[in-house]
Amino acid sequence: MKRISYTINVRGHLVDLSEPQVMGILNVTPDSFFAGSRKQTEAEIADRANQIVREGGTIIDVGGFSTRPGAQEVSAEEEARRLKFALGIVRREQPDVPVSVDTYRPEVARRCIEEWGVDIINDVSEGGITGIVDTPLEQQSGDTVPEMFRLVGELKVPYILMSVQADLKTMMLNFAREIQQLRDLGAKDIILDPGFGFGKTLEGNYRLMDEMDKLEVFELPLLVGISRKRMIHQLLGITVDESLNGTTVLNTIALMRGANILRVHDVLPAVQAVKIIKKLKE
Repeated sequence: MKRISYTINVRGHLVDLSEPQVMGILNVTPDSFFAGSRKQTEAEIADRANQIVREGGTIIDVGGFSTRPGAQEVSAEEEARRLKFALGIVRREQPDVPVSVDTYRPEVARRCIEEWGVDIINDVSEGGITGIVDTPLEQQSGDTVPEMFRLVGELKVPYILMSVQADLKTMMLNFAREIQQLRDLGAKDIILDPGFGFGKTLEGNYRLMDEMDKLEVFELPLLVGISRKRMIHQLLGITVDESLNGTTVLNTIALMRGANILRVHDVLPAVQAVKIIKKLKE
């Protein structure tokens, strides 16, 4: 399989994705599914931002609410408060590292981009199809254009479009329509995320991993986020805390299937996987 070379424009600086990048997760929440990712104090947030970069991460992904099954809804005001606090610290500690915000709310995303120094929008709702724990946000049909898509077209920032569809065929049909909507609105840099664990069964997740390279038909970079997810510990009969080895195995497979960005809790093992696969391809 020939890897297509991609770049994304982050505030005028081109980020080269020809070698896969590692995005480190920084959750400023009290209830994210992996306890090790929860950072709430100034010292914890600063330490985590610096750890991500020290271990080889090149993007910091900051989230202000949990999307785990059974999580409680968080108001837009509370999400914004958490993000404002955390992003100020992240930007102080790592002013030159691209930062993405994990949110499905356009109004929160706008403030993060315009006021708090965020570079990339990471949308887990596929443009508003779902919100937290599959709560509908918008009914999309016909020519309905999601508000998040309009925001991305206006601000011209890189946008991670994550699928919440159950199977690859439906995912690809939706992606084709959504990519065209985004392009029509002026969006420049679109990154596709197949959305492992969102709206999919255990079997569906593994089928998707096996077929993920078919998404390369869109000629857009691919992000994979499978870090310590249920598809690992449910299959293996282990806990979230015991899921690092399974995560590394799947990250390695994802790289072989064309992933350009790995979104992870454990940065160093992912960076090492990237180096091994790079050497193998040489």
